[in-house]
Amino acid sequence: MKRIEALTKLLNEHNHNYYVLDNPTITDYEYDMLLKELMDLEEKYPDLKAEDSPSNRVGGVALDAFSQVSHTTRMLSLDNSYNAEDLRDFDKRVKKEVSGVDYILEMKIDGLSVALKYEKGILVQGATRGNGEVGEDVTENVKTIKSIPLKLSQPVDIEVRGEVFISKKGFEKLNQNQEEAGLPAFANPRNAAAGSLRQLDSKIAASRPLDIFVFNVLNGGDETIKKHDDNFEFLKELGFKTTEIFKCPTIEEVINHCDDMIEKRHKLTYDIDGMVVKVNDLSQRQTLGVKAKSPRWAIAYKFPAEEKETLVKDIIVQVGRTGVLTPKAELEPVFVAGSTITYATLHNQDYIDEKDIRIGDTVVIQKAGDVIPAVVRVVKDKRSGQEVAFKLPHLCPVCGYDTERLEGEVARRCTNPICPAKLQRGLEHFVSRNAMNIDGLGPAVIQMLLKEGFVKKIEDLYDLDKYKLPMSEIEGFGDKSIDKMLDAIEKSKENELHQFIGGLGISLIGAKAAKVLSAHFGNIDDLIHASKESLIEIDEIGDKMADSFVAFFKEDSAKEMVATLKEKGLKFVVKAQASASLSGLTFVLTGTLENYGRKELQIILENAGAKVSGSVSKKTDYVIYGDKAGSKLTKAESLGVKTMNEEDGLAFLKSEGVL
Repeated sequence: MKRIEALTKLLNEHNHNYYVLDNPTITDYEYDMLLKELMDLEEKYPDLKAEDSPSNRVGGVALDAFSQVSHTTRMLSLDNSYNAEDLRDFDKRVKKEVSGVDYILEMKIDGLSVALKYEKGILVQGATRGNGEVGEDVTENVKTIKSIPLKLSQPVDIEVRGEVFISKKGFEKLNQNQEEAGLPAFANPRNAAAGSLRQLDSKIAASRPLDIFVFNVLNGGDETIKKHDDNFEFLKELGFKTTEIFKCPTIEEVINHCDDMIEKRHKLTYDIDGMVVKVNDLSQRQTLGVKAKSPRWAIAYKFPAEEKETLVKDIIVQVGRTGVLTPKAELEPVFVAGSTITYATLHNQDYIDEKDIRIGDTVVIQKAGDVIPAVVRVVKDKRSGQEVAFKLPHLCPVCGYDTERLEGEVARRCTNPICPAKLQRGLEHFVSRNAMNIDGLGPAVIQMLLKEGFVKKIEDLYDLDKYKLPMSEIEGFGDKSIDKMLDAIEKSKENELHQFIGGLGISLIGAKAAKVLSAHFGNIDDLIHASKESLIEIDEIGDKMADSFVAFFKEDSAKEMVATLKEKGLKFVVKAQASASLSGLTFVLTGTLENYGRKELQIILENAGAKVSGSVSKKTDYVIYGDKAGSKLTKAESLGVKTMNEEDGLAFLKSEGVL
């Protein structure tokens, strides 16, 4: 079908413009609409889905475990240097073996090394470095990284090396999401990138802001290329994202560039922890050779960590969208790693207690991964005895409601579902693309609506038509944008129940849990009155999730909100299943299936009324397994759960009229 082919090509071009060239040419909304059209067509005509389809970016079925990959070319590590003399010594060692040397200086990205293998220009494998000889197969996860081309501009066989990382802005947003969910913050971008890339569920990897820079050809490619800087140009031509490089004819020029980058690095949008010096000529590299684990033709120059002392003037508390109370240290302003720092997040009470941080303390500040200000340690020798210990309040500092810390959580939360501090960010989440998807209600518009008093709670969004005239009198808010917004709000009344539940921002209840709950209960009334006992009977819902959900709808204000929205015309739709022949049965799919993808078979089962779980328990009715089935099959057999290989499983589904 020509439309599928055209959409695939067009969307891949937009991906390249946005994620590689940093030059988007359409809006996010326009992109999403094109992607939705493509995915709908691919679902209808699965045989026409291209190998490089951008729909592969959204992630797929979770793996039982990563398989091992033996690298055809060892992925070496680098020796480190810390000052100019170390670099000069490196230069002397190189020049003992070769003459006429020039160097290439690269950014040392603080991330996780991967090898990407392409056959005839198509990505076929992604693997972590591991121990340099054996890594882990993370192909499904690297496919979700939008700056990695699924298809190259030339049909070459090539294996390249790159560094997966998370940008400074992406890291800030990721940690913000972690804290709002009551989860521990990531210590630095590298840990976050490594943890995200090694998720068994590629949908989790797809939800993380992973990026990559490719910097080396491991195998294949254009063997006529003789210089490393020419290889960089070749990588760009193929469609890879690369960093800026510096060609340096002498080691002194290398040293000068390294010194310059100590300060300039703070202006980069991504984190680097040093520079990498490489001999440019590839034949000279062959002459120099390698040691046991590192090349003799390259060395890393590590930047010194920058730490500064300052005073904790106060500890203030902010309340987020989900009610999480986040303590922040108000600091005596101090210049660290390129910017003046006046605040540092203290994450939660456990973090404060572990480091014994008190108001009035002298502390050492560092930017975690050169991005987020963090308190490294307290200088206890400078205590005067006047310092004040801090505990998060048991009453919300904004609305005065009780706060609570659920067992097993690190976060303390405000229990008031309509706390004003939650409103701005709560509304932003409610209208977001992953929830009610109401176009035209961005953060600036919501801020204006709150400021003018047009909106004080979620229900008020559906009364905005009566403010059309006063809104039109606000500068920069024209009739067309108002009409577009009101049309989107009206359209959202037809949204599905899971979109509404996911949009409420209930702690621990994300989009997946919202879908599970909506499908299980089938209507809004039964769902909001559900007991904890009925909730935990659902495989995918645990005790903490159930407690959080029940606590949210225990408040009269939450039930009143639902009643009001019903009056305003919200349908809370739950789409009927195409068939219910497997109603009440729970399946688990594991291993590699030949006739159906696991996601495809999952949809077939769910349309027949079954539940498809990601884990095996005593409540599982059937496990259908394919090749390389792992721990799930073993567990099913130990529990006495009925197991069927793919052939028997498909025969069973045909006998039930599902296939």
